[in-house]
Amino acid sequence: MKDIRILSDKQELGRQAAALGADAIRAAIARHGEATIIVATGASQFEMLQNLVTAKDIDWSKVTAFHLDEYVGLSEAHPASFRRYLRERFVAPLDGKVTFVPVDGEGDPQAEVERLNALIGGRRIDLCFAGIGENCHLAFNDPPADFETKKPYIVVTLDEACRNQQFGEGWFESLEAVPERAISMSVQQILKSELIILSVPDARKAKAVRDALEGEVSPLHPASILQRHPNTVMFLDPPAASLLKKG
Repeated sequence: MKDIRILSDKQELGRQAAALGADAIRAAIARHGEATIIVATGASQFEMLQNLVTAKDIDWSKVTAFHLDEYVGLSEAHPASFRRYLRERFVAPLDGKVTFVPVDGEGDPQAEVERLNALIGGRRIDLCFAGIGENCHLAFNDPPADFETKKPYIVVTLDEACRNQQFGEGWFESLEAVPERAISMSVQQILKSELIILSVPDARKAKAVRDALEGEVSPLHPASILQRHPNTVMFLDPPAASLLKKG
C-alpha cells in the first residue's frame, strides 16, 4: 500500500474517499454493465457515505452491495445493527435502487455464512470500502486474524479491545451488551477486491495506522496485510496520521 492521502479534516476525507469510490463504480458499470461493491459501517464511514449517496451519474440499479460484518444475535432494530446502519445511511438515501445483500446475524450464524458464501463466491469485487479498528482489525477480523481461510465469510470471536471500541463509540449501553461473536468477511475475501478504499479518521486510530503501514505484516496487526494489496488507498486526517514517520 503506497497511496496514503492525509486530508485537512474528516469532512474532506469523506469527500475525497467517496469521490474516488464513485469514479470506480462508474468505471465498473461502463466496463462490465454492473458493479459489485463492499460497504463498511461504524463512525469512520459517516462522512464518506454522506458524500457517496449524493454522487452524480451512478446508475445504482446496476450496483450490488455486500457489507463487511454483523453481530451474531443482534436484532436489526438495535441501534448498533450494521444492516440497520446501512439501510438508513446507504440504501434509503438511494431510494432502494441498489441491490443490498445484508448479513443477518439473528438466525443460525453458520447457515447465514453458507448463504452469503454462495452469493459472493466467484463474483468480481470492483471496490471495497473499509476502515481499520483501534486494534488494527480489518472488518471484524481481530488479532490474531486468520490470514489463510479462503471462505468469503466466517464466524469470529470479538476481542475485548474491539468490544471496548464499540461501547466507546456509543453503540451499546455497556461493554457487557456488546456481542462476543460476529459474522465477518474474511481477510482473503477483502483482498480479492480490485480497489480498497480505507477511511480512517481520529487520533484513537493513530497507533493502528502506524502498525498497519509501518509494522511488519502480521496477523497481530490484521490491517497490515493491505501492504500486500496492489491497489489500496488510505485516507487519513492529521490526528490519525500523527504517529507516522515524517517524510
